[in-house]
Amino acid sequence: MNWEQIVGQEKLCKLLKESINDNRVSHAQLFVGKDGYGTLPLAMAFAKEVFRKENETSASKVETLNHLDLHFSFPVFKEKKAGLSSAFHEKFREMILENPYADDEDWSRILESENKQLTIYADEIDELNQKFSLKSFEGGSKILIVWQADKMNIPAANKFLKFLEEPPKGTYIILTAESSDHILPTILSRTQVVEIPRIDDEAIRKKLQNNPAAGTLDIDGLVFQAQGNWNLAQKLLNADQSDAEFDQLFISWVRDAFQVKKKPEFLKNIVLWARGIAAWNKEKQKNFLSFCAEMFRLALLQNYGSSDLVYKKIDASGFKWDAFSSYIHGANIVAILDEISGAAYHLERNANPKIVWTDMGIKLSRYIHKKP
Repeated sequence: MNWEQIVGQEKLCKLLKESINDNRVSHAQLFVGKDGYGTLPLAMAFAKEVFRKENETSASKVETLNHLDLHFSFPVFKEKKAGLSSAFHEKFREMILENPYADDEDWSRILESENKQLTIYADEIDELNQKFSLKSFEGGSKILIVWQADKMNIPAANKFLKFLEEPPKGTYIILTAESSDHILPTILSRTQVVEIPRIDDEAIRKKLQNNPAAGTLDIDGLVFQAQGNWNLAQKLLNADQSDAEFDQLFISWVRDAFQVKKKPEFLKNIVLWARGIAAWNKEKQKNFLSFCAEMFRLALLQNYGSSDLVYKKIDASGFKWDAFSSYIHGANIVAILDEISGAAYHLERNANPKIVWTDMGIKLSRYIHKKP
């Protein structure tokens, strides 16, 4: 990964390069930010710069993830009672070469592990100790990148702490995490924390404008939806088909929700609606929840006269967006968004999706009738 390939983050790239050139590199760093902001691309570019300074010819191997002194650790599920990254290294390599901004949902989909908890286990730390006890293959530094270090379980974190306190000579450790909240405090105190901010909107806009796939799409709308997340921006480019399906499901729910107050028999439709969605994989269910939340936010903006900020309106199947928006206001938006957030929380923790969607569908049909 070259610095030039990173979307935005120019100031941070400059600071990281300067720290290497001035020999101010901490032996352990924690890059905190969403995957879509570029935590892993920055870690990889940093590693390449360290190797380049030591050996120009070997640094290029980082681009294909074939540098023998660059090691990756990442969350996996246990296979035959062992939870080791090495068993999944080729799949991880393929994912990162295709999209270094990939996140945990992408990784879960590739592993077909929607219903499995991905974790960094203690077995992984034992293997790292063995790997880093060996001499450097290229004769310079050895670098470990721990992707999503906040997924370490407690036994792994305790073992990793010892590795962090007494790292082998010539070793650099880069941890990445979306949040430092789930990092063991003793590990946190031994790392230099680098906050990775959201990508500047203009950087995402330029990147999208140079992508032929953007075509005639509303670039400003995509930038607004992406919220500084390049991984999300890429997904939005290919979301037309999903949006059409999501539009219809949202319309179906809203229409039944309005009817159920006076005609309880429409409750059956909401139950069937919930069962249909519950049959999807977890990633698609979470995407639909995000879609619903965004539609309610946009409806609120529409209702409060900020139509210039409404980059998307549902107008399929004769749906009356303006009429719908008038029902979304300050008295119910918080409860609606909390309900959607709660559904996402329970799905993430493997609750029964039929129950989650049915419960949410019924509760939201009550909130939508709440008067301002």
